[in-house]
Amino acid sequence: MSSAHRFDRGHTDDLMTFLAASPSPYHAVANTAERLEKAGFRQVAETDAWDAQAGGRYVTRGGAIIAWYVPEGATAATPFRIIGAHTDSPNLRVKPLPDTGSHGWRQVAVELYGGTLLNTWLDRDLGLSGRLTLRDGSHHLVNIDRPLLRVPQLAVHLDRTVNHDGLKLDKQRHMTPIWGLGKVDEGDLIRFVAQEAGLDAAQVGGWDLMVHSVEAPAYLGRDRELLAGPRMDNLLSVHAGLAALTTATTSASLPCIPVLAAFDHEENGSQSDTGAEGPLLGNVLERSVFARGGTYEDRARAFAGTVCLSSDTGHAVHPNYPERHDPDHHPMPNGGPLLKVNVNQRYATDGSGRAVFAAACERAGVPLQHFVSNNAMPCGTTIGPITAARHGITTVDIGVAILSMHSARELCGADDPYLLAAALTAFLEG
Repeated sequence: MSSAHRFDRGHTDDLMTFLAASPSPYHAVANTAERLEKAGFRQVAETDAWDAQAGGRYVTRGGAIIAWYVPEGATAATPFRIIGAHTDSPNLRVKPLPDTGSHGWRQVAVELYGGTLLNTWLDRDLGLSGRLTLRDGSHHLVNIDRPLLRVPQLAVHLDRTVNHDGLKLDKQRHMTPIWGLGKVDEGDLIRFVAQEAGLDAAQVGGWDLMVHSVEAPAYLGRDRELLAGPRMDNLLSVHAGLAALTTATTSASLPCIPVLAAFDHEENGSQSDTGAEGPLLGNVLERSVFARGGTYEDRARAFAGTVCLSSDTGHAVHPNYPERHDPDHHPMPNGGPLLKVNVNQRYATDGSGRAVFAAACERAGVPLQHFVSNNAMPCGTTIGPITAARHGITTVDIGVAILSMHSARELCGADDPYLLAAALTAFLEG
């Protein structure tokens, strides 16, 4: 029997629902908050005073959300156990002056966000999502989840060398989606989006809009042992962390305060007020300590005992490009979560951190794989080193092995989301 049938598919089915419902970081935050509310968490505002009561709380800011659970008996010096992830994915984002076009085509001006695999957005049916900011300062989520846009590829008849010399795309000229015919009409796109949202365009003062593939997540393969879908980097980790957090809160005794920190802007460096390099996580952790009557000494003690798992996707060995991988480290789908190591601190894992995560996997009965980059290839990075350096807390980089990272549609093993969530739950309960 295929390994894809070893586990209940309920978790992966739910991940597919979460991915489809979260085309933008703002939707991912809203969906996470809704699930937290159902689990008994309550939202607190950053502008309010926080109390010392036990229970679950969460804070949202733009495309970021931080949730934590204070168990009964927690002191001001009780350490945290943090699952760190990010809500953003590489894509195409709408420019401030979006209405453009030429030669009788109406188009939408876009800017490239993150390390996008450009060719994966070609000839794909695209929707539009994000948020509108109204003149009163409020936000309104938008999700036009139907074929609306398309980035058309040049026909092979007009580029006879494409299959010999490779596809060459100019980021400015070749990635502009079409969405109709006719003359360019300034303000047309925002009027259309506002109408779709049931708003008057005159109410709209700003927008954060992006395109997304409207193709639904799906099981793939003869035995349905693989999962194809959008934004697995890194909503797969957000979803697994959320499942782990809400499960851990049902534990009879928690030695630490479990935390889920899902940041925005990881794909372009994390330098924002909602990114991992911003003050949001530190502010939340410190305010939690101080709300429980803690001093700076308590804060220092709590941070000294804190561990963070930076959970982000990693590279499965590619069967068509095995030479791009380290010859002795070949992570496989459905082989369990990755422990990611880079001695140059592109990942934050060290030996003590490895021991923490290996123990969690052992308690959960979950297999563990290792990832290290080929020495001749540059290594990517995550929120892990940023979190470790900014807050001075032990951090371990982990994740799920995938193919097609940064594509509009990525691929993982159908068992791995569940295996990651099980390991994260054991970590929080540890």
